Amino acid sequence: MDDPVFALASVIQTAVAPVFLLAGIAGFLNVMSMRLGRIVDRARVLERRVPSLRDPEKGTLAGEEMRSLWRRVKLINWAMGLCTASALMVCTVVVGLFVGAFWHFDIDIHVVVLFVCAMVLLIAALLLFIREVQLATGNAVAGMEFEE
Repeated sequence: MDDPVFALASVIQTAVAPVFLLAGIAGFLNVMSMRLGRIVDRARVLERRVPSLRDPEKGTLAGEEMRSLWRRVKLINWAMGLCTASALMVCTVVVGLFVGAFWHFDIDIHVVVLFVCAMVLLIAALLLFIREVQLATGNAVAGMEFEE
């Protein structure tokens, strides 16, 4: 059972699940990146329109929307940072699996701790993401569009 090819195959099989998780996190980062771009685009449009607003009520509503957009930007940035940290921990888990197997280090507890931390970070990112979606939905329901 000390066959190096068998050992490599075993580690690769173990590392497949975290690698799929990395692919999922990458997809999630892509979605958040696209949302961030849309938020920034909306903020730019709103910033261009604010000086031309003559109605003070519309100006107030525009200010509220800008504050909401910046809250959304902060939430998405935090979510992306947490996702990236989660992905880095998953990468460290994969490296740890190979290092432990081939250099015969007993790092089982470290791999478990890193994986659990990666999951906690991902959960936090998902919670921030859903909060951002709720803010966006609230703005859409309010239907604030400022054209004169």
